[in-house]
Amino acid sequence: MVSQRSIREEGHRRKFLAVIDDTPECATAVAYAARRARSTGGALVLLYVVKNADFQQWLGVGDIMRAEAHETARTELGKHANRIRDTHNIDAECVVREGVARDEIRALIDEDRDIAILVLASGDGKDGPGPLVQSIAAATGGAFPIPVTVVPFGLTDAEIEQLA
Repeated sequence: MVSQRSIREEGHRRKFLAVIDDTPECATAVAYAARRARSTGGALVLLYVVKNADFQQWLGVGDIMRAEAHETARTELGKHANRIRDTHNIDAECVVREGVARDEIRALIDEDRDIAILVLASGDGKDGPGPLVQSIAAATGGAFPIPVTVVPFGLTDAEIEQLA
């Protein structure tokens, strides 16, 4: 069931959600989402999900690993947010969550009713559409509370600009 979005209410605007990870296609999704946000008067949300499976250590090592992972997340989000600010003159909302990416994406969408479009980018095709696209498709069986835009791998900045 589609949860009610609030983008048509006064004081709200459509948010495009892009996920920051270590895949090559991540930058394509962020570029497309930023351009769509700019061209439609929307906003951009960047999400980094820290995997929590690796923090089950003893004697405080897990806490150190968690802190380092969150620092890495903030650094990566900052890089993307700064690039978007410099190239598109928009500020991105940066969110760090901990857990399984597809679950945290869904939870954030459920919590922030202004998020109206999830933007993902496909991989280069050799290994399928990419881990995040596969994960979202497998977990939802095609049912998702908002539209999902999958940007083809390999689009140039000029092509993204033209399409967005």
